[in-house]
Amino acid sequence: MKIHVLQHSPINTLGTIEEYARIKGHRLESTRFYEAKSPPELDSFDLLIIMGGPMGIYDYEENPWLRDEKAFIKQAVDTGKPILGICLGAQLLADILGARVYENPHMEMGWFPVRASGGKNKPEFLEGLSERITVFHWHSRTFDLPAGAVHLFESEGCKNQGFIYNGRVVALQFHPEVNEERIRSLIERFGEGLAEGPFVQKKQEMLGQREYLVGTKEFMFLVLDRFEKMI
Repeated sequence: MKIHVLQHSPINTLGTIEEYARIKGHRLESTRFYEAKSPPELDSFDLLIIMGGPMGIYDYEENPWLRDEKAFIKQAVDTGKPILGICLGAQLLADILGARVYENPHMEMGWFPVRASGGKNKPEFLEGLSERITVFHWHSRTFDLPAGAVHLFESEGCKNQGFIYNGRVVALQFHPEVNEERIRSLIERFGEGLAEGPFVQKKQEMLGQREYLVGTKEFMFLVLDRFEKMI
């Protein structure tokens, strides 16, 4: 499988995605918009992954490449490419698909559980995944579900934690790709002066959570396996 990743910040490293590609022997390439690189040809990859970033999806003045990125993602959606969007990537997908992106009532920073949607009628994409998993969050924004999208996950602090569109486009507001190094980098770069709130952990609570790291890595691998079967 040929995987292409859109990156928006050097802080948002690939974590377990890179590990998955190495173990599986998949080709992994990336476009780093913060280095002003252009996106690839659509026929050069099988799976597109859109990573997170500190900017907002409408911050065009500071990040003029956002308009070109949105146009590229829309092309990928329209041509039926399998796509995974994480955090900012999920918000970009929601926007491209016509949904509203806005500030969530609560910031979520740290390890908090998400629940799978649907109960007995849960979407096929969720088959074999845990009904409840504690995952890492680092966001203040959320999105409405696009028309035609199916809800995947919710948390106590944020209703729309994920959706699937057209069976091939998956958006996840949380971060299943993180490893300990990535979390430490986020804290070092953005952790000073975090606002207090019911869903904002202390820095020491975010680090050293081996059980959660193992669980989210397993989740990430299972999700990427589902995309591998789409190719």
